[in-house]
Amino acid sequence: MDKQIDALIFDWAGTVVDFGCFAPTQIFVDAFKEAFDFEISLDEARKPMGLGKWEHIEALGKDDEIGSRWQTKFGRPMAASDIDHIYETFIPLQKERVVEHADLIPGFLPVLTECRQRGYKIGSTTGYPREVMQPLAMAAAGQGYEPDCLVCSGDVGAGGRPGPWMALECAIELGARAVWRCIKIDDTVPGIAEGCRAGMWTIGVTLSGSLCGITEQQFEQLADSQKEALRAPARKELKEAGAHYVIDTVADLIPILDEIDAQLVAGARP
Repeated sequence: MDKQIDALIFDWAGTVVDFGCFAPTQIFVDAFKEAFDFEISLDEARKPMGLGKWEHIEALGKDDEIGSRWQTKFGRPMAASDIDHIYETFIPLQKERVVEHADLIPGFLPVLTECRQRGYKIGSTTGYPREVMQPLAMAAAGQGYEPDCLVCSGDVGAGGRPGPWMALECAIELGARAVWRCIKIDDTVPGIAEGCRAGMWTIGVTLSGSLCGITEQQFEQLADSQKEALRAPARKELKEAGAHYVIDTVADLIPILDEIDAQLVAGARP
């Protein structure tokens, strides 16, 4: 039987590398501090995860609580020039430290091998700009992960997430026969929106992702009840964003691919 699925399009941090998505979030905290001596928490830094990094800083500035503190400290709302300065501080910090959080999510390589054997093309999109992705992609390649295409924030003129354009560019580069033969896998709300708006199946990732924000070591030590306490709100948020399926980590992906394949055989569409 002709294979139904053409391509899988993976996010990076929190989905296939960087369990808990710590590389970008901690750097946002550091960049605000270094650029303006302004404090934000790690939890606050996580809120807009999935957006392009300039847009992420912009969203933080528009956050009610952060915006109020900024107004109190500086006597004005955050301006585009402030965002530029924080972004320009963020990028070299991120390039310097991104490889410190480049370990693949446990269980991903066997899943990747199975997907390759099935003939699926492997694409990837990211909120990182290409200058940050270059060292991260090299570190991932050293561990055995080299996607067939990589589309970065800023590569598409129409903009990044939550728009569909990076995922659609992947579908074009990978030669997919139809967008409904593609699956977007992501741990963030903007990343799920990206896939949905592109007309693709979407799979949300909870426990390894930004919404839960735990390390691999913490994950391994959690009791089942503790995992569910973290999983439930993350699952709800991803489902509300449009995720067709939700899994704990990419290690759980293969049974969902089988289910989507069966749905496609039956004529279902995303």
